[in-house]
Amino acid sequence: MAEVPVPAGKTAAAVPKGAAYLVLGAAVLVAASSSIWIRLSTAPSLAIAFWRLALATAILAVPLGLWHRQGLRELRGRDLWLAAAAGGCLALHFAAWVASLRYTSVASSTVLVTTHPFLVLAAGRWLLRERVPPAAVAGVLLAVLGGALVGWGDFRLGGTALYGDLLALAGAVAVAGYILIGRAVRQRVEILPYTALVYGVAALTLLLLAIATGTPVAGYPAREWWLFLALAVFPTVVGHTAMNWALRYLRAAVVSVSILGEPVGATGLAFLLFGEVPGGLALAGGALILTGIGVFLVAAEGPAAGRARGGSEGSRDSLHPEQPAS
Repeated sequence: MAEVPVPAGKTAAAVPKGAAYLVLGAAVLVAASSSIWIRLSTAPSLAIAFWRLALATAILAVPLGLWHRQGLRELRGRDLWLAAAAGGCLALHFAAWVASLRYTSVASSTVLVTTHPFLVLAAGRWLLRERVPPAAVAGVLLAVLGGALVGWGDFRLGGTALYGDLLALAGAVAVAGYILIGRAVRQRVEILPYTALVYGVAALTLLLLAIATGTPVAGYPAREWWLFLALAVFPTVVGHTAMNWALRYLRAAVVSVSILGEPVGATGLAFLLFGEVPGGLALAGGALILTGIGVFLVAAEGPAAGRARGGSEGSRDSLHPEQPAS
């Protein structure tokens, strides 16, 4: 099995590429539950997003304080600011996406917010020198076309659904920045210091947004706190942290496109729990999403992928040019 080397200057062992894909796949499946927890909550969108990140930060603070304090102290300079910027992107992503679930369906919101691969592909080539063959781009086109089919059904329902769809698209722009920054910084920074800082900055940003908009962040019944905790543990501490782990070993575009599988799990759970039956366009869109992901992953790892990358594997990372990229 092929192995992915750890970036220069690190002493950890190489990671089998299959293991990296396995972790990423599991992360996407766990993250798919976030829409369900949010739909079960009656708290305001900003309060949900704030407590999701605040509790996740508190959970990670325990192992960070016990075993990784040195790694946190080593996070400085440009990497520190980039990690903080990633936290800001994550906050904006959650603020827009969580709000979108109040206006549109789980299927449309989750699919539209995961249309970010085009942004990641374009910016990744420029900032990270990561290229993919044309066949892989065709896979992204298929997957995003599937998302468009799902979103079209809500567009025809009226202005409320359209507003939710636009919020979800804004969340897509923010998460693209989150993924690209994570890919760059994770080459040099360990997973716990990085994610703890990112989640902490995101939580603080969301708290400021809640205060500015007069959104209450306290006084909720016990049921809401259990839902906040579930959001913190499963899709955040487990799901997002595993995705950030994978960003050290897999290209940004691979992680971004793999996340497109989240709507399949979310839509299935919404059908089982809420009785949301996807229509014909949504089913066709889901099939295109899965097909597109498959086409992308096969093409991205095939012989043409190496030719597309050419000599760029050793190129410098534009987000931090003084350090070698993996």
